Amino acid sequence: MKLQLIRHATLRLDYRGVCFLIDPMLSDAGVNPPIPGSTNDRRNPLVPLPEGERDWLHPDAVLVTHLHPDHWDEAAAKALPKSLAVLCQPGDEEALRSFGFASVAPIERETTWRGVTIARTEGRHGTGEIGARMGRVSGFVLRADGEPTLYIAGDTIWCQEVQQALDEHRPALTVANAGGARFAAGDPITMDADGVVALCRYAPYTKAVAVHMDAINHCLVTRADLRERLAAEGLLGSVSVPGDGQWVTLM
Repeated sequence: MKLQLIRHATLRLDYRGVCFLIDPMLSDAGVNPPIPGSTNDRRNPLVPLPEGERDWLHPDAVLVTHLHPDHWDEAAAKALPKSLAVLCQPGDEEALRSFGFASVAPIERETTWRGVTIARTEGRHGTGEIGARMGRVSGFVLRADGEPTLYIAGDTIWCQEVQQALDEHRPALTVANAGGARFAAGDPITMDADGVVALCRYAPYTKAVAVHMDAINHCLVTRADLRERLAAEGLLGSVSVPGDGQWVTLM
């Protein structure tokens, strides 16, 4: 297994000989407005895509946790070959097909694609009324012979559904969207530093990979913030906090 953070929640995953592109947001820096209801007026994305080869534009399949524009944007819909297999949560398939993708498959519970078993997990994209308005989100657990189990939690706060996924699958690696995304009112709608610490304490057997930071204006927890908190908790060795374009090694 090889895992690369491209930017925000966009990942390249090489897993049992299959290249997955996860949650592609491919817009150029600054072309999109601030997130409505956020606390600042910075335009999105805050940073460009990493320099260098972009062979992740030609994956074997795309895995989409949900259709918020920081996880699937118009630039991705235009740039990616329409022949690609696109795997998604139920309810998103028609929107994805409307972009011209012919091979779109929703995952209700579990499927196997080219020898990789992919199980869908639940999450909570915030609390209360805001969480309800954010809609359904999913995570995915990938398993294959000879590979470590990988849990991509998706846009979720630390919650019972995440605990259940950890208990059921006991992943070796867990990708957490840890930017503490939030609006001017209400609680965070993704994990923040508290959520990452809780994950590490609850599941010390998994190595966490913290992403979803320093790229969208309403994600208020920076990589520097998270590293400082992890250092204070004695958890720096339990969490990888990659930069854009960086590959993650499972220790």
